[in-house]
Amino acid sequence: MTDHVRERPEVVVTGIGMVTPVGLTTGTSWRAACAGHSGAAADPRLAGLGVSFSCAVSGFDAERECGAEARRMDPFTRFAVAAARAAVADAAVSERTWDSSRVGVVLGTAVGGQQTWEEQGHRMAERGQRAVNPLTVPKAIGNIAAGTVALDLGLHGPSFAVSTACASGTTALGLALDLLRAGRCDVVLAGGTEATVTPLVSTAFDRLKALSRQGDDPAGASRPFDARRDGFVLGEGAAVLVLERAGAARARGRRGYARLLGYGASSDAHHLTAPDPDGHGARLALRQALADGRVDAADVALVNAHATSTPQGDAVEARLIAGVFGTGTAVTSTKGATGHMLGAAGAVEAAFTALSVHHGVIPPTANFEAAGPELPGIDIVHGAARHTPVPYAVSNSFGFGGQNAVVVLGSA
Repeated sequence: MTDHVRERPEVVVTGIGMVTPVGLTTGTSWRAACAGHSGAAADPRLAGLGVSFSCAVSGFDAERECGAEARRMDPFTRFAVAAARAAVADAAVSERTWDSSRVGVVLGTAVGGQQTWEEQGHRMAERGQRAVNPLTVPKAIGNIAAGTVALDLGLHGPSFAVSTACASGTTALGLALDLLRAGRCDVVLAGGTEATVTPLVSTAFDRLKALSRQGDDPAGASRPFDARRDGFVLGEGAAVLVLERAGAARARGRRGYARLLGYGASSDAHHLTAPDPDGHGARLALRQALADGRVDAADVALVNAHATSTPQGDAVEARLIAGVFGTGTAVTSTKGATGHMLGAAGAVEAAFTALSVHHGVIPPTANFEAAGPELPGIDIVHGAARHTPVPYAVSNSFGFGGQNAVVVLGSA
């Protein structure tokens, strides 16, 4: 081990901003997750489709949250701006406390401005090319949420958009960790955002047989690890975490919610949409994250699983968890509450994990009742939140294309 590695700076989460299907703020989202509340309900945007329910963000006032410029933003950008503003306020950082040239933004998204693309496609088909909004491209391209956050907050450091499917939010945290360790930034706003509850995306996932068909009980449809799981529920929203080096945070009197200790990433190189049934790639990313964080698997108290409520994916991940951690480590999937937020999922789940570390509370896996016989006997937290110390925790994210990303967090 070199001196350089031994002396690398610790990175802490000092601010969290969230917009989710179960809350418009971090506090309301956290309380709903801890109560096992599901955000799934019938969605008028999807009326008449094969799947007509979702985990939608409800009650979001774009102009109040983002100002008059909201009309120029796709919803995925609006969610990101609102979450970033909240995270910065929570961290108590501003132009008075940072050098804006050394503040970066790294945001993940799986799809980008899908609502804008669909709306403008309909306009062109129905009314001709002159009906297409000239701002279509700058509203919809994948990097525009990160760019708009930098513009909104006056940040001049590096601004990146990353897209690793449903691992995007976690990948963003890993890249932010690298920027801080390398000394390229003093502060990084990292997370993910998504607004893909649209007719085309819902229909496409339904045609892929990926969505739950339990429309008679939407609130109970997202049921990670449960024997009656039959697919995920499409969700939307954003989470942004403020990351900075621990020494700088302490110097301004901030301890942080948790330390971001390690990151790992890998590719399955197996199939476009199906996970490797042996979990080889996911295991590689998990082992890398633990090694990067210098954390033994035996010391991990919580795994916030990717578990989306699909039959195959949840079973593969359960076997992975049992193989690496045994059956005694607590496991939860907050997608039972939020549904699957695609590129935002990893950031939202990392935020929940940081809050678990900070508060010593593990949210239950909403809607879980009993595991199927194909799952190993892992300790799935369900029924009620579990109050217990969480010195170290892992958050898993896996995505189409065989993308795997894992972060390790620890108490601050």
